[in-house]
Amino acid sequence: MGLDDFTLISATDPSGLPTGPFVGRHLIDGVWCDSADGATFERHSPAHGTPVTRAARGGGLEVDAAIAAARRAFDAGGWRYMGGRERAALLLRVADLIDRDRARIARIETLESGKPISQALAEIEGAADLWRYAAALARTQHGDSHNSLGADMLGLVLKEPVGVAAIITPWNFPFLIVSQKLPFALAAGCTAVVKPSELTPSTTVILGELLMEAGLPAGVVNIVLGYGQPVGAAMSTDPRVDMVTFTGSTGVGKAIVAAAAPTLKKVSLELGGKNPQVLFPDADLDSATDAVVFGIYFNAGECCNSGSRIIVHEDIAEEVTERVVALSRRVAFGDPLDPATKVGAVVSGEHQAKIDQYVRDAVEAGASVRLGGAPLEVPGLAGQFYAPTVISGVTGDMAIAREEVFGPVLSVLTFRSFEEAVALANDAAYGLSAGVWSESVHTCLAFSRAVQAGTVWTNTWMDGFAELPFGGVKESGQGRELGRYGLEEFLEVKTVQMRIGRTRSPWITAD
Repeated sequence: MGLDDFTLISATDPSGLPTGPFVGRHLIDGVWCDSADGATFERHSPAHGTPVTRAARGGGLEVDAAIAAARRAFDAGGWRYMGGRERAALLLRVADLIDRDRARIARIETLESGKPISQALAEIEGAADLWRYAAALARTQHGDSHNSLGADMLGLVLKEPVGVAAIITPWNFPFLIVSQKLPFALAAGCTAVVKPSELTPSTTVILGELLMEAGLPAGVVNIVLGYGQPVGAAMSTDPRVDMVTFTGSTGVGKAIVAAAAPTLKKVSLELGGKNPQVLFPDADLDSATDAVVFGIYFNAGECCNSGSRIIVHEDIAEEVTERVVALSRRVAFGDPLDPATKVGAVVSGEHQAKIDQYVRDAVEAGASVRLGGAPLEVPGLAGQFYAPTVISGVTGDMAIAREEVFGPVLSVLTFRSFEEAVALANDAAYGLSAGVWSESVHTCLAFSRAVQAGTVWTNTWMDGFAELPFGGVKESGQGRELGRYGLEEFLEVKTVQMRIGRTRSPWITAD
C-alpha cells in the first residue's frame, strides 16, 4: 500500500530538535547525584533517531540509599504527621509549577516517547489536575467512629499511611501515570522511591526538580533511574519498602507479585488490556466509528486502554469496517513535533517487529488485512512508524484477538446475539475496560453489569476524570488508582477500641 493511501506529516524543521541530550540524575535524600560507578544510558528519539537523553544508570547502591532515605523520612514523622492542609498546599504548588513548565515537560516527553506534542501537552495539563485533586483528598481524608458499641465503649477506625511506597512507572504515559500514583501517596502521608522507565526517564526527573522547588522535605520522594534489573527488582524485594505500585505489562506484574511475596508487602498493579467495544445494530455509527478510530490510534495504540478489538453485530459489520477504514486513512501519522500530527512513532524497533508479527500471524490464521498491516515510512524521519491497520475476519481463538498487541492494529469480530457479544467480550485473560454502543439504555446497562472489566464506557470511549477510580480485574491487575479509592491504596486501617471508665468485668474474680 502506497504512501498516498495515508495521511502523512513529514519531518519538521530539524533546527527544532535539541542540540544536546537532556542529562538526568538520581534524586536521593534531596540531593541530585550520579551513579557511584559512573554508569549511564542513552535514549534516542523513536521518531527522529537523534539522542535526546543521557541518564545515570542506577544499581544496588543507589536503590539502597534511596530506600534508606525514604524510610528515614517516613519514620521521622515530619511528613507522615504533617497536617492535611500543609500537605495539600505543597501539592497545589507542584500543580502550579507543572502548569508553568508544561511546554518543557511535553517536549521532552514527545522526544523520548514518540507521541504527538499536542497529546503530550494535554496529558501534562491532565497531570496537573491530578495533583490538585490529590491535594483536595489530603484535606478531606478521615477515619470513622463507632458510638453504638454500648455505653462503656467507643470505637475508632484510623486510616494511616502505609509507609514507604515503591512506584514503578511505564514508558507510554510517563508523566501522567506517575501523577496517578505519587500525589495520592503523598496526600496519604507516605514517602516514596520512584523508578521511571529507562525509555522515558526525563519527565520524572523534571518532576523531581519541581518537587524540590515546591519545598518538599528531603527524602520524602527519591528517584532512581535505570533498568528493571536491578533497580525495580530491588525495590520490590527490600523489606524496608511497605508497598509496590506498578503500571506495565502483565508479565512483569506477575514477577513483582512473586518478588514481593517473601515480605508480604502490599502490591497494586495496573497491567495489560484487550479492551472490547461492542457495537449493537442500533448504535449511532457516526459517533461509534469515530470513537473506534480514536480508541485504536491514540498513542499509536500503545495504551493499556486501547480499544484494540471491536465486536460488531453481523448486520452492521461490513458497514462499520468500511467506515473505520475510511476514517483511518484520514488520521494524520508522522512527525510528533508537528501540532497537526495525531499519531507519532512506535516506541522502539523491537516493539514494531512484535506488532508486525501479530499481524502476520493473524493473516496466516485466516484473517484479512483491510488497511495497513506493515511498517510505514514517513518522509524525512529516521524513526519507526506502523501503518494504521484494520483486520477483519478475526475469530476469538486467534492471538490477535486475545493478546495485547500494543500498537495501531484493530481487530474486528462479529456476533449475532447479546449473549454471544458478552461471551466474546469476556473471553480474554484481561479485564481492564470495555465499551458498549447502543441507543437502548437497557442494553447498555445489561452489558455494563455482565462484562468483566474495571471500567465500562457507554456510547463513548476513554473519557477520564480524577474523581473516578481506574483499574482492572483478572490479569489486568489489582487495586485502583484515582478517586478516593486511589488514596485508599496508600492507607492502612487501624482499629482503636476505647473503654470509657473502669467498666470492664474482671476475668478472674476475687475470692
